[in-house]
Amino acid sequence: MAQISSGNGFKLDVAQPKGVVGKEEALRMEAEALAKLQMEKRQTLPATSSSTSSSASSQNKLHPAAAPRPTPSSSNRPEKDLIVFPEAKKQVEKDKFRDIDVDKLTNQELEKLLLDDSFGANSSKASRPSLLLGFNLSASYPGGHATCSPSPFNSGQWTPSMLSTPSSSGVSTPTHQQAPMFPSAPFPNPENFSFHNGFSPQPGAMVFQQPTVTLEMAKLFDKIHSTSEYLKNGRSASTDLDSSSTSVASLAPNPPQPAVESPAFSRFEWLDLDPLNKRKAEGEEGSYLASRGTVMVVGGPAGGDPWDAVLLDETEGVADGSSPPVEVTGQLAGRSQPRRLSTGAAVTRNHSLTIPASSSQQKPNNQGSGKALAKYTALEEKEAQNLEVVAFCEDVAILRSKFAHDDLHTNPGYVLSAVIPQRDGGGDNGCSVKVSIEISESQEPVTFTCDVSSPVELLIMQALCWVHDDLNQVDISSYVLKVCGQEEVLQNKHSLGSHEYVQNCRKWEAEIKLQLLSQSTMRRDLARTVRPKPTNQPTNQQGLADYLEGYHNQVNICLQNESTQYKTVDRVVQTVKNLCCALDEVETQAITEAVRRVKRSVNLPRTRSPEFKSFERNPLTHPGHLSPVEECMGFLTDAVYDLAKLYLRSFCPVSSSSPDPSSNSQHTEGESAAEGRGSKEASGTTDHLQFTLFAMHGIPAVWISSYEKYYLMCALTHNGKNLFKPIQSKKVGTYKSFFYHIKWDEMINFPMAVSLLPLESMLTLSLFGVLNQNASGSPDSNKQRKGPEVLGKISLPLFDFRRVLARGTKLLCLWTSPQASSAAAGIRRKNLVERIILQVDFPSPAVDVLYVGPQESPCPDPNTLEELDPDLHRRVEKLCSRASTFGLTRADRQLLWDQRHHCRAHTHSLPKVLASAPSWDWGSMAEIHALLHNWPSLQPVCALELLDSKFADTEVRSVAVGWIESSSDDELADYLPQLVQALKFECHLKNALVIFLLSRAQGNVNITLYLYWLLRDAVQDPAFGRRYDQVLGALLCLCGAGLRAELDKQTRLVTLLGALAEKVRQAGGYARQVVLQEGLERVQSFFQRNSCRLPLSPSLEAKQLNIKSCSFFNSNAVPLKLALVNADPLGEEINVMFKVGEDLRQDMLALQMIRIMDRIWLQEGLDLRIVNFKCISTGKDKGMVELVPSSDTLRKIQAEYGVTGSFKDKPLAEWLRKYNPAEDEYEKASENFIYSCAGCCVATYVLGICDRHNDNIMLRSTGHMFHIDFGKFLGHAQMFGSFKRDRAPFVLTSDMAYVINGGERPTSRFQLFVDLCSQAYNLIRKHSGLFLNLLSLMTLSGLPELTGAQDLKYVYDALQPQTTDAEATIFFTRLIETSLGSVATKFNFFIHNLAQMRFSGLPSNDEPILSFSPKTYTLKQEGRIRDASIFSFQKRYNPDKHYTYVVRLLREGQSEAQFLLRTFDEFQELHNKLCILFPLWKLPGFPNRMVLGRTHIKDVAAKRKIELNSYVHNLLRSSTEVTQCDLIYTFFHPIARDDKTEGFEAMAKAPEAPPLSPTSGRVEGEVKLSVSYRNSTLFIMVMHIRDLVSRTDPNPYVKTYLLPDPHKTSKCKTKISRKTRNPTFNEMLVYSGYSKETLGLRELQLSVLSAESLRENCYLGGVTLKLKDFDLSKETVNWYKLTAVPYF
Repeated sequence: MAQISSGNGFKLDVAQPKGVVGKEEALRMEAEALAKLQMEKRQTLPATSSSTSSSASSQNKLHPAAAPRPTPSSSNRPEKDLIVFPEAKKQVEKDKFRDIDVDKLTNQELEKLLLDDSFGANSSKASRPSLLLGFNLSASYPGGHATCSPSPFNSGQWTPSMLSTPSSSGVSTPTHQQAPMFPSAPFPNPENFSFHNGFSPQPGAMVFQQPTVTLEMAKLFDKIHSTSEYLKNGRSASTDLDSSSTSVASLAPNPPQPAVESPAFSRFEWLDLDPLNKRKAEGEEGSYLASRGTVMVVGGPAGGDPWDAVLLDETEGVADGSSPPVEVTGQLAGRSQPRRLSTGAAVTRNHSLTIPASSSQQKPNNQGSGKALAKYTALEEKEAQNLEVVAFCEDVAILRSKFAHDDLHTNPGYVLSAVIPQRDGGGDNGCSVKVSIEISESQEPVTFTCDVSSPVELLIMQALCWVHDDLNQVDISSYVLKVCGQEEVLQNKHSLGSHEYVQNCRKWEAEIKLQLLSQSTMRRDLARTVRPKPTNQPTNQQGLADYLEGYHNQVNICLQNESTQYKTVDRVVQTVKNLCCALDEVETQAITEAVRRVKRSVNLPRTRSPEFKSFERNPLTHPGHLSPVEECMGFLTDAVYDLAKLYLRSFCPVSSSSPDPSSNSQHTEGESAAEGRGSKEASGTTDHLQFTLFAMHGIPAVWISSYEKYYLMCALTHNGKNLFKPIQSKKVGTYKSFFYHIKWDEMINFPMAVSLLPLESMLTLSLFGVLNQNASGSPDSNKQRKGPEVLGKISLPLFDFRRVLARGTKLLCLWTSPQASSAAAGIRRKNLVERIILQVDFPSPAVDVLYVGPQESPCPDPNTLEELDPDLHRRVEKLCSRASTFGLTRADRQLLWDQRHHCRAHTHSLPKVLASAPSWDWGSMAEIHALLHNWPSLQPVCALELLDSKFADTEVRSVAVGWIESSSDDELADYLPQLVQALKFECHLKNALVIFLLSRAQGNVNITLYLYWLLRDAVQDPAFGRRYDQVLGALLCLCGAGLRAELDKQTRLVTLLGALAEKVRQAGGYARQVVLQEGLERVQSFFQRNSCRLPLSPSLEAKQLNIKSCSFFNSNAVPLKLALVNADPLGEEINVMFKVGEDLRQDMLALQMIRIMDRIWLQEGLDLRIVNFKCISTGKDKGMVELVPSSDTLRKIQAEYGVTGSFKDKPLAEWLRKYNPAEDEYEKASENFIYSCAGCCVATYVLGICDRHNDNIMLRSTGHMFHIDFGKFLGHAQMFGSFKRDRAPFVLTSDMAYVINGGERPTSRFQLFVDLCSQAYNLIRKHSGLFLNLLSLMTLSGLPELTGAQDLKYVYDALQPQTTDAEATIFFTRLIETSLGSVATKFNFFIHNLAQMRFSGLPSNDEPILSFSPKTYTLKQEGRIRDASIFSFQKRYNPDKHYTYVVRLLREGQSEAQFLLRTFDEFQELHNKLCILFPLWKLPGFPNRMVLGRTHIKDVAAKRKIELNSYVHNLLRSSTEVTQCDLIYTFFHPIARDDKTEGFEAMAKAPEAPPLSPTSGRVEGEVKLSVSYRNSTLFIMVMHIRDLVSRTDPNPYVKTYLLPDPHKTSKCKTKISRKTRNPTFNEMLVYSGYSKETLGLRELQLSVLSAESLRENCYLGGVTLKLKDFDLSKETVNWYKLTAVPYF
């Protein structure tokens, strides 16, 4: 048959005369004889039987090596039903084979046997194809196994294909061995055989039995190979691919030369841009099998997430380079809603996969299926390539070449300790610290003291001095200092105190432990190697080529025999349908029309119409004519290949054989964007923007029953604003062809010229569904919502990355809205890779429309600008100083743009100026870009704003990235989450930001690991997940094998912990502990095979679990408490929490903001002792949190005082004193509390942290307070019914004030607290723009409480960026007063105590048995107590007056008595816990606590002494169980305060002499004032007064005058502060209308008085200040001593 080329370039097989030379003639004559014999046999068959010999011959001509013969059908219906193989026939067939004497068979007898219709009748009965993932796909790709029907192999039949190459011959018959799915394809990673929609053309879940091949059968088929009939039909298989006589695929494109690997083939062989579109991995099995040369990928539970998968792209190969044995087991990641074909077969687009394979079954890349792929060159054409992805891959390849593997600076292979810059070393110049350095040559660590400002190199030199005599012969730079217990090293060029590790050690007062190592001995397991291994993963083109081969097989079968075309055409149509299902159910109009024409053409012969008769000619005499069926098949083939190329171009990643991108992706302005086409500039185009909305494919089944009509809202946007009024499409319903789809086929025309479109214009299409009110399955169950619902959105840049206007057909993925997702919950599949696709057709002009920017206009020199009017200058200056564009009016924006050149003096104002640009169309870009390129460089933190969504311009974003490049790696890590989110605002995958992030990741391990987890988390984004997946793939292919293996281990560990945490969470009661122990053993087995760095930090490496210390928390989420053994023997245990069921991304963001605040404070010299702990989200609703050691929640501390402990003032102070018994220790802890509490108040207020109950606030034993659990922020308060639980601005309670003041009365320490709060608040306000920008970049991150401008406005209002520092100080002081006076906070704590209250008896083993004793003591440790009595009592102040009782204690073996100090409350705590421990024992009665009148007086103490003595006497004479219990011996164990009992001196403070009245001449105290002057106004801020003298606690207030003032008109006064000698006012007293000259003649008189209710106010002191002594041009803040000056 000759090949006649059709118009599409494909070749059709048409019958032609055979050759007349020798062997060819003999073969032709034999064929005629066989045809005659078959005709005779056909006449004897019943009319209802179907012809098989012709189809078998056709099959053999196509694939003689894989040609099972179909059997006659029992009816005249199309052969698409399942065929059941009777057991009786099996035995008959076995007997037939048993009777054959293979050795004696002649070729003629074999040929006769082959022509017998009963031979192998049941071996190829066609079964109905299912869909792409679970059906019989021998019609769609070679060797597809049935998953919907019994395997034909079960009958024990044998087909010739078992001895030859695989092929597809029938609709259902598997014709090759099961082991290799693509036996001739390179297959090191079978899990990668997948389309981009998640489908992998691999066998289904059913496991098929292999056929039993006897020796006789093998001999038989060996002879069959030698028959002339086989040779005649098998020539095409034995000849080269370009044989012209018979083609394997008659409708395939022209076959090229045999495929050989070209340089372009390996260009991207190492690059996988689809890393998470693999089957999910279970870490334990995967690691174990990988170590044995096998990789197993096991799916998680249904409904799992694709980001839980593990990239396994670098399995260890064997020595000769062959791939190891591979076993892949994948599971469905999400339940799929079955789709059904017209035949009723259930269809899904995801299926379980089980593929055993071995290296022996694999072939080189240039053989087997590599040749099969080469036949379909159309799949490798540029029309089938995503040119943007190809160009991106080229950029990644260039980036990889820039980072040499042997450069230790960019490829150290280990983690560098983070550096936090501080102003003047954090105020620690001259401060010394103790450093301990482990040296291998020294048995003991070297310890010395050094200055924190010393460079690390100096420490290395000092350490080397201990082991080297001559440092001149030592290369200092070849040594590093590693942190003991952490896999990180200090940076040699930085100072010791700048490292975060050192700062944390100083914060916790821990020893700084380091280890001296040489570079040669350092672990460099994370370093990149010389060249990454190729992934060698099969491309999507290969899988599609296999489908197309099955399609061509069916077409050829159909064309071989005209008499059966009415049956075989159904197989062709079914194959096309299967192919469309594989491609996300996309069915183009061309395919629909071509299928219709094919069916019609097949029906023409039956009608004997004239149209058909014109084609009834002998092919031998009319070789140039095509039959109608052949012609329509050509049209169908065109449509199929067009769809394949369209799908590949739209969704498939780049293949390793992609064309050189340099030839088609690099375009300069004015060049043609495509070969063979010219171009014209968009600026000269007057055409309107128009396109055709064709159809929505792959819609969920629930939509069909829930919605009646659908319509699209089309919007044209730029910078988030509409360029034109949105246009609504017509409302249509669903249509059914192959599948259900929504078809509009409507032209949309925007009456806007293309020349006016900005380069980054976006077409946004929103899909709306009109509810079917009569549908029972409607998601709107209550029928209250009648309006249309938003089902999803699509965004498309109108100009591609080459600046070419969109043209041709586009397939666009719809990302569904939350409403649509919730409506389809439980019904619609949740796998992210299953797409809903919209087909949009753009015009295809003869030339490309290319966007060419205008020439930049010249920018004037700032020195030549005219000076602005003073008022105008002040207005411009004020606008430029604004923190952000928040609140800018239209007039403000116009003014900024008009005076844009004057704004250059305010460098940071560029974002505001660009945001004020009136237009971003083609004509405006000349001025905008000229301004941008002539603007002074911005600081990196300021340039972040230019990456926001309101700046879509590519050039603006590229320049911003260039400015951000100046930031250090540690600074970049602080803003990495925002930079990852900013990728959403890029128009194209190929952009400067992604290359910048990948380049920084190349040189820093910390950034690589942090970026990895951020990208994995972002992959779940419905709109941008595909882009993040591609970036993640590039990152993994760049980072190197060592780091990729580490990430693999981390991911598997997270998978194990996530499954365990979920099981523990779902279990109840006592079963939780059992489930936990079983799961921990499984995790332990993971650690037995390898150590693993934690996702929290790459410097934390664990080698096993400490199972005894692992538990879970009794909160709603039931998080796991994990204790991990440090892999470094010099390190301490690592404690983390793993939580599932809660979104930790919001916690990450809140902690990031607090960390940035802390760094700002440190850079300004303010150390607020902030506790920074790490938190990482490792997937959807799961993550890991660092646990801070030696800390407890406030609820646990307050619970020691009962359920009402939250209303008491002393719990926190006494808890701190318990862990800090020495006075200096307690003072240090109190100082830490004051500073950290101030930081917490400012941070939680600015961020609007809510849900602040006492289980979300923690206190460390060192006094550091910190907050946890940030599930509510930005003012989204937790509600208790209709009651708002968070009513105070922030949490500041009386028990906190008790610690701050050192007692119940206000002291100067509280004034320090207020000053710290005000200073911290003002420092943050100076960086208001930074925090607003960072939060703005996160508005599209999917956080439920950060969605738009209203949430940003909360932070803007909280920061008050437009107020002065003095005004902000006053404002925050009022917030402190409000919070401290709020009863709601304590009541909230009380409600939470009630909710969490459980009867738990005594504390667990890891908790103190008594609140005042940090440890538990026993009889064996202490010695038996002989006697105890109350010796005396003493009055003490701590700081309030109270009485303690001296206990005299005698022990066996001790001659001298011990004396202990215990309070009445401590005796009562002992009694209460004894009652709990011994509920059935009779204990002595305890004295009554209730006392009428005052409690802390001597008479009450004397009475209680007698009662307590009686109680102790009777207690020690109780039963042995009571007297010898640990509680008793812990109570009587001496503690630190008992050392102060020697001599029994009265410890009470000497009573203070009553203060003299001011009238008697004694005045003391100081007042703190702030004096400033601006705008003809004098501002006097009264801040604090301390150490006032009065007989009783006064009620002070301040009164001022400007003297001379004979009429007392200048009087101003503050509010009254009640009952304190150390009042804080922070009130502003204002004197307006005074010039500086006038004020120079005035004096400020300030008087402090005490307000009395029943008598005249008492004068406490005053001060007179001459204003001429002040520099009114700046603010003056100072303390002034009070004197007895005259006052009005």
